[in-house]
Amino acid sequence: MQNQSIPLVSIITPSFNQGQFIEETILSVLNQTYKNIQYIVVDGGSTDHTMEVVNKYCDRIDIIIHEKDKGQTDAINKGFKLAKGELVGWINSDDILYPDCVEKIVELYKDKPDGAVYYSSRYVLIDIHSNIIKEKCIIIQSKPHLLNKKYSIIQQGSFYKLSLVRRIGFLDENLHYCMDLDLWLRLLNVGEMYTFADKPLAAFRFDGNTKTMNAGYKFFREIRKTLIKHGAKYLSPNIKRLVYYQFKDYIKRAIRYKKG
Repeated sequence: MQNQSIPLVSIITPSFNQGQFIEETILSVLNQTYKNIQYIVVDGGSTDHTMEVVNKYCDRIDIIIHEKDKGQTDAINKGFKLAKGELVGWINSDDILYPDCVEKIVELYKDKPDGAVYYSSRYVLIDIHSNIIKEKCIIIQSKPHLLNKKYSIIQQGSFYKLSLVRRIGFLDENLHYCMDLDLWLRLLNVGEMYTFADKPLAAFRFDGNTKTMNAGYKFFREIRKTLIKHGAKYLSPNIKRLVYYQFKDYIKRAIRYKKG
């Protein structure tokens, strides 16, 4: 039986060909001030030196999976299904957690145990050299606000009650870009959302080669469909904004195609 005063927290890192960054990610988990952590790395068959880095820490990583998968969402779900913690979260293989991230989230969880989502409203953007670009803050007021006003969430450093993640059926593997937003919207049907606002707990690496940066039209379309599925109003600021982004990306690609 788990010690209820020191709850186990499961962290998953999905990875694929991120050998340049993954060591920093791994160390950011292993060096947490909070020690009761189950760490799971799920690699989708990297062909670079990712696994050389991962294997350096095999004695400190609880579970390592190295096999072909169906993408990031599938990889995270593999980790979720192996998780044993009361709380679970994931940190991508190019992002980092700050040393007291889990400690602060667990304190929040122990103070407000009825939550489904626990997150920090502040986070840091870093570049490919881990230099700080800027600090950002996102206040999520409610599910209706997330649906209709501003759909931005902070995935890095957010954690979820595992029993509720299981109840809602894990991540939707039909989604490739906004599976985290969809997860939040479904979790907020079954539990509360609580935030740690004192300081950033994680850093998001801004890299022009990321999946979402290159997806453009597909990315915005998937977000729009997901919001509408969950009840967003067709004329809400979110939907209008996404239609505009889709149109802008379409024009940009059309001009690029014409020139090329």
